[in-house]
Amino acid sequence: MNIENSVVLVTGANRGIGLAFVRELLARGARKVYAGARDPSTVTVPGVQALRLDVTKPDEVAAAAQQATDVTLVINNAGIAHAGGFLAQDGGAVARRIFETNFFGTLNVSQAFAPVLKANGGGALLNVLSVASWVNDGALGAYSASKSAAWSLTNALRHELAAQKTQVLGLHMAYVDTDLTRGFEVPKSSAEEIVQRALDGLEEGADEVLADMLTQQIRQGLVAPRPVYLPQTH
Repeated sequence: MNIENSVVLVTGANRGIGLAFVRELLARGARKVYAGARDPSTVTVPGVQALRLDVTKPDEVAAAAQQATDVTLVINNAGIAHAGGFLAQDGGAVARRIFETNFFGTLNVSQAFAPVLKANGGGALLNVLSVASWVNDGALGAYSASKSAAWSLTNALRHELAAQKTQVLGLHMAYVDTDLTRGFEVPKSSAEEIVQRALDGLEEGADEVLADMLTQQIRQGLVAPRPVYLPQTH
């Protein structure tokens, strides 16, 4: 997938990783960038077309697909998080809210734009996932579970969209310096670094990008004698 002259939709494009995607796409010569956000007025990057797009609202997703009929690359970036485990008093309600955005929102956009990508030659779909797709210690219980589900969705879409020649890429990374990780005192990558690696992988035809060292280490740890997703003994 070549970024130059592409037409791209980015969800959750007004801040964080989404904003970094928008800027890097323009720098790489994308012909048009649709910047989806719940409030289009929060999209302030010059040269992009802001779209009202709450991925949890099927009517807004459908309207976006009707408007952005020239899209060749969809970046499912919109996501939310909430600290805490499943056994918290509000654990069920939090899980439903997070799944509505992180899983069903990705599904809504993918369903709506798959025919658009097909009509434009196949193009590509890039889903922003997480190292939390593979490990869940309860600190971000519902978020991790939603990213596991989104990873599974991504793998299914890769098969379902193969016939129409749509490249599907899953982006995994650990902590990124955005509003989502504010308050976590851990090493963080910059959003710009993650986005550059993601788009490099997309242009190289990759199926997955493991965008930082911690993600690569945890991926290897999935097949350790005691896998990293189990409690580690000392």
